[in-house]
Amino acid sequence: MDFGELEEDTMGMTITTGSCTLKKDDSNLVGISIGGGAPYCPCLYIVQIFDNTPAYYETSLAAGDEIVGINNKSVKGKTKVEVAKMIQQEKDQVIINYNKLHADPKQGKSLDIILKKIKHRMVENMSSSTADALGLSRAILCNDSLLKKMDELERTSELYSNLIEHTRQLLKSIFELSATHKAFGDLFASIGAREQHPNASEAFFKFGQSHRQIDKFAHQLMKTIKPMISDLNTYLTKAIPDTKLTIQKYADVKFEYLSYCLKVKEMDDEEYSFASLQEPLYRVETGNYEYRLILRCRQLARKKFAKCRQDVLVKLELLDQKHVQDIVFQLHRFITAMSKYHTDCYESMKSIVNIFPIEVDLPANILDCCKTNKETKSGYEFHDEVKSDTESEDDEEFNKFKSNNLLQETIDDKLIDISTD
Repeated sequence: MDFGELEEDTMGMTITTGSCTLKKDDSNLVGISIGGGAPYCPCLYIVQIFDNTPAYYETSLAAGDEIVGINNKSVKGKTKVEVAKMIQQEKDQVIINYNKLHADPKQGKSLDIILKKIKHRMVENMSSSTADALGLSRAILCNDSLLKKMDELERTSELYSNLIEHTRQLLKSIFELSATHKAFGDLFASIGAREQHPNASEAFFKFGQSHRQIDKFAHQLMKTIKPMISDLNTYLTKAIPDTKLTIQKYADVKFEYLSYCLKVKEMDDEEYSFASLQEPLYRVETGNYEYRLILRCRQLARKKFAKCRQDVLVKLELLDQKHVQDIVFQLHRFITAMSKYHTDCYESMKSIVNIFPIEVDLPANILDCCKTNKETKSGYEFHDEVKSDTESEDDEEFNKFKSNNLLQETIDDKLIDISTD
């Protein structure tokens, strides 16, 4: 095929020439795959650079760059198999002469790539049977274990939310209990202050002081447990959302990388179909710049994907470590505080057991009570007498009013009888 018939369609991209020397590895490889070449494409280009290879560490070459020579020998008009053999024939190192492709990744992010990203997002949450039934292909990286961590993070968030809520309810209950103990303490101390019997007064006072101490122990317990809410809330509102955001960014980058992979596959299939029919394909005959642009975008997307994946792995590991450490620390703090509270309360009540039974001067109290009852009774009797006098006066007035009414009714009857006659 005469490639001189059509000019190269660079699609606005520019190229610069350069060369690099690659030292071969133990497998006699430099770490690149080659595409294009005779008989369909006027140029040969780099399809992919493999990780941890001489070409990867040299960093001069990138996917989409054109190979113009090997050891300063032109490769124009050669097939990709012939160029690969030229590289393999060199023993220790090889010089690659290339034309650097300067492409804007935004140019390759077309509407087709965006639609493919949406498709991958939909397929991600589908089962294989559902995707097959809808005719949607599933990429290798679907059902990623890192994305499934989102469900685990949701369960962890729910766990911490419940812990915070239970801790708040516990603090509220402890506060109410401490208020009850304080009220008991104040009441018994007041009784002890008014008690005339010395032993009973001292006993009531000690009993009241013991309840006041329990109130202080409760406040110490609340001071110890209250920071738990702040620590758990920090993990819940900062650490987990930050990790979720990182996973979401990773998912977006992954879907973009998968979209470019799918686009490359579609373009490869298109080339194979035209080649099998021995029909020309315009983009291939004009230098295949569109395909090389997608190759460059795929390489950049893969690099970004690998970095985001590593960030997610690191954050998940740190989050798991913090989760285990926090749970252990908080539970230990809680159990220790509760144990100390109950021990202190037990010791406080144990110290006053010997005050029982309490001897109280009951006769004097009974006399005072009887005297009070008598005074109360006298008051009631006086009230009853006043009430009886008032009722007798009311009865007299009522009888007088009733007599007058009867007299008036008799007079009215007489008048009626006279008029009738």
